[in-house]
Amino acid sequence: MNLSNKLSILCALAVTAIAPAQSIFPTVVPWKINTTGQTGFQGFAADVQSVRYGATYVYVAASGIPSYSIGPWPNNPGSPTVQNWSFRLPRTPVFATTPTAVGGGHIGVYINGVPFFNPGDARSYNNLNIWHQNAMFFEVLGFDSALGHPAGTEYHHHQRTPQLPGGDPVHHAPILAYAFDGFPVYGPFGYANADGTGGIVKVTSSYRTRSITQRTTLPNGTQLTAAQYGPPVSTTYPIGCYIEDFEFVAGLGMLDSSNARFCVTPDYPNGTYAYFAPIDQNGLSVYPYMIGPTYRGVLVTGNTGPGAGHNVPTETVVTFCCTPCAADLDLNRTVDGADLASLLSRWGDGGGLGDINRDGIVDAADMTALLAAWGNCS
Repeated sequence: MNLSNKLSILCALAVTAIAPAQSIFPTVVPWKINTTGQTGFQGFAADVQSVRYGATYVYVAASGIPSYSIGPWPNNPGSPTVQNWSFRLPRTPVFATTPTAVGGGHIGVYINGVPFFNPGDARSYNNLNIWHQNAMFFEVLGFDSALGHPAGTEYHHHQRTPQLPGGDPVHHAPILAYAFDGFPVYGPFGYANADGTGGIVKVTSSYRTRSITQRTTLPNGTQLTAAQYGPPVSTTYPIGCYIEDFEFVAGLGMLDSSNARFCVTPDYPNGTYAYFAPIDQNGLSVYPYMIGPTYRGVLVTGNTGPGAGHNVPTETVVTFCCTPCAADLDLNRTVDGADLASLLSRWGDGGGLGDINRDGIVDAADMTALLAAWGNCS
């Protein structure tokens, strides 16, 4: 049978096969749910324990302990324990008119249920709350091989951990985490153009280190008094060791001041606001590492601040019980003719809907992956 006949048969299937089903949505899908009783540090239950969703929110229950190896943490007296997190994320995040500054503590959650923090280490030069210490300099010797450490009993990261997939130069990064405004955080690789075209590129930050030798002004140009100066740039205090050593330059890279952009992704083929975790030429994370100094979506209450992260659903919820499959393009738990029709409608186009293997084009490789996954997702 030649390719033309095969495509004719497949097109016929596409218009006749309609899946019954329970639709889900992207925020439900990427979590690393522990279905085997896997344990991590000191035998604690690892990763995400359950994902539930209702009409308004997704609730991610997690231990806060990853399944990958963590520790030791030199000169850190903390030791991770199970946190029994229940983070709440909106099904439909809303872009905010006014950005909200990220605070201390956890500001988002990785797909394995481990939180991430902002770049700071909660300390400042001379305790003046002006020159804020960059954890990637002042705390780096206390990070483990997964680039994390505990704050008391809460294990967390400040930057992208190499233990979770971040994509590569020929494949769009998967969702790495979610910020607490409900928008996704991707690894460092994405589509060259916001509409999904142009192939795969390294998504670049628009922040850079400032060209200064004296810390007498802030990035916005504010002139400080002598009592407010930071230490001169030196081998002891090199450029980049304080958050205020960085400046945002619009258009320098692909991302805005929140380290994000509006774009098409394989998971959001109609587009979304999405944060990215950029890297340099050596593959090392660069400022602001995960999300920038502000959330651009409306921040969900109950996730941030002291004692937060233990939300109880106030709506009827359904437990997501199954493993998702990338070929389920309409997220209805079945790979069928409807998915095939979507793929064929995008044949030869750039990334987005139908780009199952995330390589930036919808082609025969994606068709092969779809047919191999035909049937119910389980």
